[in-house]
Amino acid sequence: MKHQPTRTSAIMEVIRQRIATRSLVPGDRLPSIRQFARTMQASPSTIVQAYDRLAAEGVIAPRLGSGFYVTGRALPPLSLAEASTPAARAIDPFWVSRQSLDSDPSVLKPGCGWIPTEWMPNETLRKALRAVARGESHVLSEYGGTRGALRLRRLLASQFATEGLAINPDQVLLAGSGTQAVDLICRLLARRGDTVLVDDPCYFNFQALLRAHEIRIVGVPYTATGPDTAAFERIVQQEKPRLYITNSVLHNPTGATLSPQTAFRLLSIAATSGLVIVEDDIFTDFETIPSPRLAVMDGLEHVIRIGSFSKALSASVRCGYIAARKDLIEGLIDLQVATSFGAPSPMITEVIADVLEGGNYRKHMLEIQRRLEKSRKTVLHTLETLGIFPWIVPKGGFYLWCRLPDGQDSTKIALDSLHDKIIHAPGNVFSVSQSASAFMRFNVTQCENQRIFHSLEKLLTGRNVHFRQDDT
Repeated sequence: MKHQPTRTSAIMEVIRQRIATRSLVPGDRLPSIRQFARTMQASPSTIVQAYDRLAAEGVIAPRLGSGFYVTGRALPPLSLAEASTPAARAIDPFWVSRQSLDSDPSVLKPGCGWIPTEWMPNETLRKALRAVARGESHVLSEYGGTRGALRLRRLLASQFATEGLAINPDQVLLAGSGTQAVDLICRLLARRGDTVLVDDPCYFNFQALLRAHEIRIVGVPYTATGPDTAAFERIVQQEKPRLYITNSVLHNPTGATLSPQTAFRLLSIAATSGLVIVEDDIFTDFETIPSPRLAVMDGLEHVIRIGSFSKALSASVRCGYIAARKDLIEGLIDLQVATSFGAPSPMITEVIADVLEGGNYRKHMLEIQRRLEKSRKTVLHTLETLGIFPWIVPKGGFYLWCRLPDGQDSTKIALDSLHDKIIHAPGNVFSVSQSASAFMRFNVTQCENQRIFHSLEKLLTGRNVHFRQDDT
């Protein structure tokens, strides 16, 4: 008869897995016993027993009056995505991505991070593809230059200039995606074991990528106007981080936007500490009223600006960009040559440039903003009838960061929703400190099917709500 693992051993395995994936690294403090008991829905005595047994194995060690810390003894080989229990995977940064990317068309995805196909400028893309196919043959068959297509870099530099960031196209490097942009920056400016700051909560793939680099991740509490600047300054002084990665506009997952006061304070701290800020501006075209940009205020002295076209234009036409000081661009070029032999496909960059130069892209974004405003109001109203309320009401974009009714755990809701063929994004996927179990991120563009809300009502209330598979 196969022995069933005890609750204590399951808790121990979750901690071992976090150490294996570098979510916890040597020197990190484990969550407090009460906090971890809430997260794992276990009794404090079970957590105490798990911690004591791991300490006996030498995996963690107690410090008087301070808690338990990872020792790094017998640190296993890097494993990014293996976990032994559904609960462990549900708070893993890879979980929502893997569920959403691999799901079949019948699965609903209110937790995913992209806009539905029918919202995208598909006819405009088809027209651009036909134009590129009829164009120069070398675009169809040759490698691109090391910086990427000059035409697209000029368009980006021109757009930056309208925002107040006057730079030369040579200060723009095209990358394979926004994610690759962050990857290249980490390769250039950080080393294994270095500390990098992220918001808490933050975009979960920032955490996944930093894990792959075996970089120590420290979270900064996030507020409705940006990171908590007092905490930010204290953490910078204590941890001496190399980088800080953030969204300054329509923050993922909260939808918040940086205030001018917070932006000035962040740049002041960066200037005195030598910290480099990576500003991911992927949601810039979703903003209806321009807000402060760190790169614009700083002039790229201590800020690197990155972005891509996957949210607004197409996730299939993959291309990102990096705007930075010239000395940094030169180092990033060499790294991109080493890792992917140059910039993105000339076919891809020509398609994007064709779309951006035409008037249809502007019309597309205006229509997207109009539809988003309508969808946001509808989804907010429906969620509120279920006792689910937004942390803030964002000024644009497609995310709502919402608090569930008291006592509800978003990880459990997300796991149980899989039985209804619905993929949610539980709060702790985004939280370095694992302190967002009461929150869930909703993509309003993916919430048009009423099955989502019927399922939530059933799971939140325990009532057996009946609905048809095609209920919309």
